[in-house]
Amino acid sequence: MTASTKINKGDSPNGDRSASSVLHQKVIGSRRFSNYWWATVVTLGATGFLLAAISSYLKVNLLLVSDPTQLVFVPQGLVMGLYGAAGLLLALYLWLVILWDVGGGYNDFSQETGSVKIFRWGFPGKNRRIEIDSTIQDVQSVRVDIKEGLNPRRALYLRIKGRRDIPLTRVGQPVSLTELETKGAELARFLGVPLEGL
Repeated sequence: MTASTKINKGDSPNGDRSASSVLHQKVIGSRRFSNYWWATVVTLGATGFLLAAISSYLKVNLLLVSDPTQLVFVPQGLVMGLYGAAGLLLALYLWLVILWDVGGGYNDFSQETGSVKIFRWGFPGKNRRIEIDSTIQDVQSVRVDIKEGLNPRRALYLRIKGRRDIPLTRVGQPVSLTELETKGAELARFLGVPLEGL
């Protein structure tokens, strides 16, 4: 959901430590362990296929684990080369998404200024920086969306007047119900709005 959700502490004028009026949530985008894992696996596998295809064409063993020189280039080596090329293109896409940190960003809620700021990184282009600014008065509720089944979805949304619901959690791996309820209740309490969907 969020890499770290922290309510910054501040000093009140009388010297007491009390919760500050700023809530900052860091949202993990594409730079998570599973994406690094799959990008590495796809890169190694695709490189292996491509080296096997080159080995079958040149009749020189370029792999340490097997001897692809015994393969006939047409059709076996050629097909392995196509698999390798397709795999390397997929790996390039995965590494670029990680490099650009697509989906990463933060949610900022400030009671001092009465503002809400949602920021996410997108794909390169004119819409690379996705920023949504609003006021706390326009926030109607925090909505919890839970869908179980083959493709489960568990997410928090911010309902703002005159806008579509804004997702607050990361895309991908669903978070636990306990964590989702805790984060939703914390945010709803901080903003002073109802929590819907539970």
